Amino acid sequence: MPEGLIVKALSGYYYVKPEQTDEVVPADQPATIQCRGRGIFKKRGESPLVGDQVIFSLTENGEGTVDKILPRRTELIRPPVANIRQAVLLFSVKEPDLSLILLDKFLVHIEHAGLEPLICFTKMDLLREEDTVMREAVERAKQLYEDIGYQVILTSAELDMGTDQIRQELNNKISMFAGQSGVGKSSLLNKVIPGSDLNTSEISLRLGRGKHTTRHVELIELEGGGYVADTPGFSQLNFTQLGVEDLGSCFREFNRYSSDCKFRGCTHLHEPGCKVLDALENGEIANSRYKHYEQFYQEMKDEKRRY
Repeated sequence: MPEGLIVKALSGYYYVKPEQTDEVVPADQPATIQCRGRGIFKKRGESPLVGDQVIFSLTENGEGTVDKILPRRTELIRPPVANIRQAVLLFSVKEPDLSLILLDKFLVHIEHAGLEPLICFTKMDLLREEDTVMREAVERAKQLYEDIGYQVILTSAELDMGTDQIRQELNNKISMFAGQSGVGKSSLLNKVIPGSDLNTSEISLRLGRGKHTTRHVELIELEGGGYVADTPGFSQLNFTQLGVEDLGSCFREFNRYSSDCKFRGCTHLHEPGCKVLDALENGEIANSRYKHYEQFYQEMKDEKRRY
């Protein structure tokens, strides 16, 4: 039975792009097969998602049936999409100013979801040569996140800066875009993927909530062999899906030290023998990152009380 990728889900139908094989494809076969899911999925409480690799069968009317969902690497609830490997985070260096606390909040959610982040600082053209303070702040931020182990690309749609690098990173992966409102994502995306008109999550810094911009999820195929999810991404950056005990593991640099903490389940806040606190004191963990960890921890405790 043929395998394929669900590239769109709409009104109870799943649009499956068949995997390329050596078999001769009929000339009249469409690029995607409109399929229904088998009733067994509903009985099991399962649902095929955009991004799923599936086994399907063709029916007499030229449509198809999704028969089996193959194992997923990742699964997001909001948006409902499977097998996203990479989240491209767009954050402007100016207008609005770079917000590291919002970037860290995104990184926590992305680490928890098991995605690989790609950080892009946008609007580099707005930094004048005489803006030495701002330029140094951006360079420090870039160095900070690279030292942690993240890839950071400096970009400008106006200067066509960094776009080739982003395009290269999209090859052969399923990616999604997300970021703060007003970061110039539309102009940058049109440079990276001309004519894409993609939706992304745009999070208001003041509210921490996103605008609802699309009714369904769809994968857009790229020339380089990858796909980009046309989705608003993380529509809300609250911590209700995350256990407070999981927060530390979402700070990548903490993981280098946490296994050596004296107490199992160490919160890295006050315990004696905490190796994360030792690393902070020795300058091996950035103060800004640790302060954000403390702030998120308190937010999570407050949300837990509220619910």
